[in-house]
Amino acid sequence: MELIGLLFWTLILWSLIMPRIQYDIIRNKRLEVIRRLQTRRKSRVLLLVHRQEQFLFFGIPIMRFINIEDSEEILREIRNTPKDMPIDLIIHTPGGLLLAATQIAKALKSHPAKTTVIIPHYAMSGGTLIALAADEIIMDPNAVLGPVDPQIQIPDMGVVPAPSIVRTVEEHPDKVGDKLLLFADVAKKAIKQVEDFVFELLRDKYGDDKSKELARVLSSGVWTHDYPITYEKLKELGLKVSTNVPAEVYELMNLYPQPSNPLRPGSGLFMPSLTKKEV
Repeated sequence: MELIGLLFWTLILWSLIMPRIQYDIIRNKRLEVIRRLQTRRKSRVLLLVHRQEQFLFFGIPIMRFINIEDSEEILREIRNTPKDMPIDLIIHTPGGLLLAATQIAKALKSHPAKTTVIIPHYAMSGGTLIALAADEIIMDPNAVLGPVDPQIQIPDMGVVPAPSIVRTVEEHPDKVGDKLLLFADVAKKAIKQVEDFVFELLRDKYGDDKSKELARVLSSGVWTHDYPITYEKLKELGLKVSTNVPAEVYELMNLYPQPSNPLRPGSGLFMPSLTKKEV
């Protein structure tokens, strides 16, 4: 019986330790790929990868690691990067909080050396907002960006695109109540804020007229929020993008396995004053 008990507790201990060991192994592999990429491109490589990993105990999730550089960490890493060193930011995200995306975009835009955003699969919503701040966007030929129209949380209705709220009130003013009128006012301000910010991100690269048009198209609800803006569509819109994604980026993404319950792309560019939800 003592032997059986010893074997049982040994198995329990091993089941707890092994996932940690496996995680450390894959983390070291990621760091090795990042170092190779930094050496080849002579840059500082940062990651904004929203994929959830979990430890399993007899097949049951017991601990989760969000392998994600949140806004504070990204801001800190950008600030600590030498002013003469280029930054390569790899983005794989369905979106997130407007405040965080705006902060990261502003910090990236302010970095004196060249900044590049690399998109192997998708950078929707807030990810697109950050990508627009970079000096160069590199994406896989099949990768996509997304619209940046803000999303508003309305009680009993859920998350609603701000342009749809405004359009509904404008087209049916006699059929909406005071609450929706109030949200329409907030929605108008949200759209204007995002449009102005996108314009400021783009104006030095595309000039005033082109930047205003791009900002309007991307923020005013021309498409649904999860609409995939392809490489070809981006070129058609006049955005400067290329497809020479470094091989190390694909190698790195293979070390971030797809979670069992992935977030849907385009899940929202949320207004912080109206919802605490963050992707």
